[in-house]
Amino acid sequence: MSSIAQKPHSTTDGTKLSDEALLAGLRKLGYERFRPGQLEAVRSLLDVGRLLLVAPTGGGKSLIYQLPGSLLAGTTVVISPLISLMQDQVTALNERGIAASYLASTLEPSELRRRMGEAGRGAYKLIYAAPERLTFPGFRSLLADLDCPLVAVDEAHCISQWGHDFRPEYLQIGEMLKDLPRARALACTATATPVVRDEILERLGLDADTPQILRGFARPNLALRAREVRSKRERERNVDAVLEETLGAPGGRRGAAIVYAPTRKSSEEEARRLVSAGWRAEAYHAGLPGAARDAVQSAFAAGKTEVVTATNAFGMGIDRADVRAVIHLCPPGSIEAYYQEVGRAGRDGADAVGLLLVNPGDMPLRRHLIESDVEGRSVDLETVRHKWNVFLELMRWAEGGSCRHDAILRYFGDEEETLEGCGRCDVCRDLDDNERADPEHVTEVVRKALSAVARIHGRFGIAAAAKLLRGEPDPRLVNSGLDRTRTFGILAERSEDWLLRLLRRCVTAGWVDFSGGDRPVVVLTEDGTAVMRGTRPARLLLPSDRRAPLHAGAGDPRTRRSADSVPSDELDAAAAGVFEALRGYRREVAHREGVPPYVVASDRSLRDLARLRPRSPAELQFAHGIGPAKAEKYGAELLAVIRRAEPTDAPPAVPPSNPEVQ
Repeated sequence: MSSIAQKPHSTTDGTKLSDEALLAGLRKLGYERFRPGQLEAVRSLLDVGRLLLVAPTGGGKSLIYQLPGSLLAGTTVVISPLISLMQDQVTALNERGIAASYLASTLEPSELRRRMGEAGRGAYKLIYAAPERLTFPGFRSLLADLDCPLVAVDEAHCISQWGHDFRPEYLQIGEMLKDLPRARALACTATATPVVRDEILERLGLDADTPQILRGFARPNLALRAREVRSKRERERNVDAVLEETLGAPGGRRGAAIVYAPTRKSSEEEARRLVSAGWRAEAYHAGLPGAARDAVQSAFAAGKTEVVTATNAFGMGIDRADVRAVIHLCPPGSIEAYYQEVGRAGRDGADAVGLLLVNPGDMPLRRHLIESDVEGRSVDLETVRHKWNVFLELMRWAEGGSCRHDAILRYFGDEEETLEGCGRCDVCRDLDDNERADPEHVTEVVRKALSAVARIHGRFGIAAAAKLLRGEPDPRLVNSGLDRTRTFGILAERSEDWLLRLLRRCVTAGWVDFSGGDRPVVVLTEDGTAVMRGTRPARLLLPSDRRAPLHAGAGDPRTRRSADSVPSDELDAAAAGVFEALRGYRREVAHREGVPPYVVASDRSLRDLARLRPRSPAELQFAHGIGPAKAEKYGAELLAVIRRAEPTDAPPAVPPSNPEVQ
């Protein structure tokens, strides 16, 4: 059990809660100990009176308001958009002897009035309300009469117009807090970048120095993967492979899976396909009647359904611990949305898989959706630009190049929990993909690719650019005379598949863009023009020359390479010290040059350097991934770091073996 120092907490209303009271309240809620970070969050809320808590779905955020709410005098108000979650939490609290209720539009008017009357008489310790309640004068009057020690705002990112799930009703919460100046304020969210966190504080009227706690984003039990698929059949093979890997055969009782589909139609089609394969599968989307949606949710929660194929309408408030896989048939709109959805897998801490499938048509389709009118309202240019940029962040992540877990942690600003390589994601299992070619070769290839985009600028789509580079006969190229240009076939040695992946990386780099509505054409951006002309550097990881296999299961020999993520297991004491010094140097260079650390050198390269401890620029090239270009650029500094870090009594360095093939 967590040990807690015995000191009282001074709160904004003078209430003192001893640590014994906190432990007793914790046990009453059904828990024996705090999870990491929970006690810190409760103390901050009680001591300071305000807190912004960012923790992933299933990370224990509800305890941070339920515990103080059950102990403080008065009625705590929880604002939440998730009716199913409100129902579940109210039921659980009442079963523990803590009076709680919720107010939502699903209640009969008479029942709603009864509950509001009970709340006004102080009958509840916690009362949950949907944000839409704030538009009703009766509810605002109730709030004014409540003895309210705490207001908790769940899914607080909904208040941000830059967030992935903006809800206008949330904008009224700031006014509500002004009406309750003595109440503590807690904002909880599972996904919030620094920009969104700043907006949450501003719109809630909380001071800029409000404590912010980011905890629990590291989910090393999730094997995150991203795969490109070129056909419906290839997509289906990927889905089937992950279901087999994680659930075994239909009826195997090894847990459940969620398959996220982009449309209602595709969710129903995938459900029918999986049912025909023997799985107990059901579709879920907002177009189904309410009773049908409730039935699917109940069957899934009760373990009667193995696979739910759903749009993003499914999952909020669902807390099934044994979800072994979350599969996305196409990318959602942002990293925030993706991580919230994939985070529904593996909540029991056991191994789980998150697979994101990417198709060449996803980027222009997403651009069209972003630019489309929403409920008759035109989308302003700034909103389009922002939504496109956050989608590109997800596509950059899907392209890989560094540990997928660490990339997400850094995206959310959770540097403390970075893993320096999880050893489980597809990128960590394919470390060779982190180092591809030297800068001069990359620049040459990228400039050739951008020249093709310049040729078809504003006329054709991304596939035509790939055919131009490949030198493939195509009526569009012939009719426009592009088959007679120097660009035609300039990268004929590369496959069309490889070229499409390269061009998409140019899109995520900001060098290529889309324009033209539902049939987008590619255009060369101003930055892309500068790169093509050589006035700006072409910093890019070229795609791998080989496609990844469908999945790496327990029997895959590549799983043994996950040990690479723990370098101390492979190095002696002297080499481990040099390795840590080289890592520090790599961080400094990456920060200085504004590039990811793996662009400077991979962990594998640093481990080789630590073992070999070279003494000359020539010996540097014995290390994996250190070619002439890197040796010239970083060699003197690397040698200096190694000399300073090597202890005087170190054993001899490991001599390079068969150096002629390095």
